[in-house]
Amino acid sequence: MKIELIQPFINAADAVLAETLQCAARMGDVTMDEEAYRRKGIASMVTIKGDIEGRIIFDIDTPTAARVASYLTGSPVPESDEVARETVCELANMVIGSAITALNDQGFKFKIYPPVIHADELGEKSSEDQESLVMCFDTGSGNIFMNIAMRYNRKRRTDN
Repeated sequence: MKIELIQPFINAADAVLAETLQCAARMGDVTMDEEAYRRKGIASMVTIKGDIEGRIIFDIDTPTAARVASYLTGSPVPESDEVARETVCELANMVIGSAITALNDQGFKFKIYPPVIHADELGEKSSEDQESLVMCFDTGSGNIFMNIAMRYNRKRRTDN
């Protein structure tokens, strides 16, 4: 996996989580995931297609998602998961939006698809040409996970 493709997402997650949750967001465990991704709670997936392609899964365990939703809305812990799901999608939007600015500045052209709830217990498996990196951000509200699987588009690689 090319660091220039994932670093913008790491930087964006760190900055967005720290600013949004008003606490330090420390990157904890980072692992390469060769198996199918196992969802930890409420997950949102964003797909990218173009010069670079892949997907990012933003995943928060249910109690942490409820605490984050409560903090961001300024109301008690929500009784339904709907507010927590919307919160996870909004955080994914904010992180991805920040990261794509950096990738655009590097000259990549691509299309970002809106976040969708990733409800499957298992995600797709890594492949030989698209590894998956899983990282955990420790925040004052709990752990937030980001799974990144990005690669250069095959057509773009052959054009160079």
